[in-house]
Amino acid sequence: MPAKGNLLIGQSGGPTVVINQSLVGAILQAKKAKEIGAIYGALHGMKGILEENFIDLRKESASELERIAMTPASALGSARKKPTDEECARVFDVLKKYNIRYFFYIGGNDSAESTHIINEKAKSVGYELRCFHIPKTIDNDLRENDHTPGFGSAARFVACAIMGDNLDCRALPGVKINVIMGRHAGFLTAAAALARVYPDDGPHLIYLPERPFSMEKFAADVKAVHKRLGRCVVAVSEGIADENGVAIATKFSKEVDSHGNVQLSGTGALGDLLATEIKKRTTISRVRADTFGYLQRSFAGLVSAVDAREARTVGMLAVKEAVKGKEPSGSIAIRRKKGARYAVSYKRVPLASVARETLHMPDEFIAGTNNDVTGAFLRYARPLAGKLPVIGRFKAVKVARK
Repeated sequence: MPAKGNLLIGQSGGPTVVINQSLVGAILQAKKAKEIGAIYGALHGMKGILEENFIDLRKESASELERIAMTPASALGSARKKPTDEECARVFDVLKKYNIRYFFYIGGNDSAESTHIINEKAKSVGYELRCFHIPKTIDNDLRENDHTPGFGSAARFVACAIMGDNLDCRALPGVKINVIMGRHAGFLTAAAALARVYPDDGPHLIYLPERPFSMEKFAADVKAVHKRLGRCVVAVSEGIADENGVAIATKFSKEVDSHGNVQLSGTGALGDLLATEIKKRTTISRVRADTFGYLQRSFAGLVSAVDAREARTVGMLAVKEAVKGKEPSGSIAIRRKKGARYAVSYKRVPLASVARETLHMPDEFIAGTNNDVTGAFLRYARPLAGKLPVIGRFKAVKVARK
């Protein structure tokens, strides 16, 4: 039986629209557990733990918690910090001081790695601590998961933004390049394909980090689409890399976080480079580029209902597993059930199987041309993003000239 004690929960990495659903799900479930005393929230993740910067979450009313659950971005504040060995020792001093026996960290694979580090340290010193990682990432690149909380809503944002962008480019033809988040995995960029309603709708080209990026082929692809349609809408991942695996964006960014990740989305440099190359290599004059950047992560008003529901569930299940489960640590993974109708199940998986390494787009989701996605991806992504806005078009019956 787990020891009775207090709970500490934090949020880490990039925020999402539904990350607070997971937080509130965990808090509400913890309030029901007789094994859990105080419920503390660490402000700004690992940084807040090291500084003992906590708030009392048990005192929050149910109505206020529900408002927070529907609020985008990390309510506790976030951080990108991998604890050093010295900091791990400091973390344990803090955990013991506050009698923390339950530790939950909401985040992506780097957050799972931090949770794993803390868990291994607890085992090495014989401190009874139940550590659980609660999944979150718009990149959708956590191993063991069919998809992750945050992705569905971000995919919905991308699809709606590209839908509008396509209509804009149809009204004023040219080339429009959109840089979308995705360091090693192209799921979010691929979600741009959900925007297509009519056969000639964009995005007309999609470039993912799972396939080598060639500037020559890129220019040729754009030129061909523009010649055929008189316009071209492009969705490109921030993590596109050359044949040697070197990200194109690293030419402009040298900033690295504590997990070793190079900043890719801080500026519009990649989009500007691609737009400049199209102008150099073609005769197309109207070329524009946008970088969606942080807009994808916490855009209010475009929440996927499926995403919100599943985010709440993984938070609740993490606490249930910590209190009553057979294993004292782990991560809650989302698995998709087989069948035409969308349904999922949830499973506790080892922390080590989720930590650090990322999941990539499977080959069956990527078109053989390496500049589009397949129908299999669209079937995978549609239930996660939800129903998109309805758009129309004139039937274009031209009036004969008099």
